[in-house]
Amino acid sequence: MISIKHRFLLIGVLIFSILALLIAYFIEHALGHIPCNLCLIERIPFLASIILVSLVLILNKYEKVVSFTVGLFFLFGAIISFYHFGIEQGFFNESIVCDLANINKVTSAQELLKELEKKTISCKDVTFRVFGFSLATFNTITSLSISVMMLRIGVNYEKNK
Repeated sequence: MISIKHRFLLIGVLIFSILALLIAYFIEHALGHIPCNLCLIERIPFLASIILVSLVLILNKYEKVVSFTVGLFFLFGAIISFYHFGIEQGFFNESIVCDLANINKVTSAQELLKELEKKTISCKDVTFRVFGFSLATFNTITSLSISVMMLRIGVNYEKNK
């Protein structure tokens, strides 16, 4: 049985994850800001948490395992977001991840020219800011916070049962 406190936190993570993805898709589709590959990868923990937390709330089981798993997903998200933030700030160089979409498409010189003519979204270009901060900055902070909270639930599960 899930405690009331944990249930409240899980519902909060679920609602936050849904809102975060809705906002990301709104910025992408309604406002026309095309995300880079790292932006797309940073959405994975939110989608995973929606699925896993929903299962916990429906089944009323596996809270400890899912708390650890969601915590690890968001820790992964915090690392990727920090790396993305570092690329934006010039601390890190862009990696091949930032250009994954074009790797397997080019098979001839003509296709290479077509790819070079297309405008690609660089991971270092910030196309959308809120209060002067990039979404990668916000994602780093929120992902780290959620990962700490979920991992604490998993670690302290037996004590707070």
